[in-house]
Amino acid sequence: MYAFVDRPVDSLCNGGRFLLWAMRGWVGAAERGECPPRALHRGFSGMNARMALPDFHVAMAMLASDGRAGLTLAPMACGRIAEDEAILIGLWRDAARGEAARLRATLKLLVAPDVAAPIAGAMTGAVAALGAAGFDLPPLSAPPPKKHQESK
Repeated sequence: MYAFVDRPVDSLCNGGRFLLWAMRGWVGAAERGECPPRALHRGFSGMNARMALPDFHVAMAMLASDGRAGLTLAPMACGRIAEDEAILIGLWRDAARGEAARLRATLKLLVAPDVAAPIAGAMTGAVAALGAAGFDLPPLSAPPPKKHQESK
């Protein structure tokens, strides 16, 4: 989590920025009383990631409904990663890296223990579908810029 909190959105790789967009879009749609999958469908389809949307929706819905606290995400245009977003990005990273035990342990701090495994399953399914669509998710952050060595 601390690897992402208050960092620029641009510090995320393409997959990380897509997940952040999707999370912000999901929460925004839910707050407006819209159907989140319908609101996100065009974006997921445009990235050839439509197959990830059902599992993504289930994970977000369960996090929102079964969480010990509500999800507070930044507005879509915000250029910084908010605290709750950083936690969620860390969860998505754990799912993408196959760190199932760590993912479930962190989820149990955020939701009732009996829903941690279903959320972890939905997150794992979503990252698998995103991977199949060509997203490189395990790092989620962009690699540091290469330093140029001066010739001597």
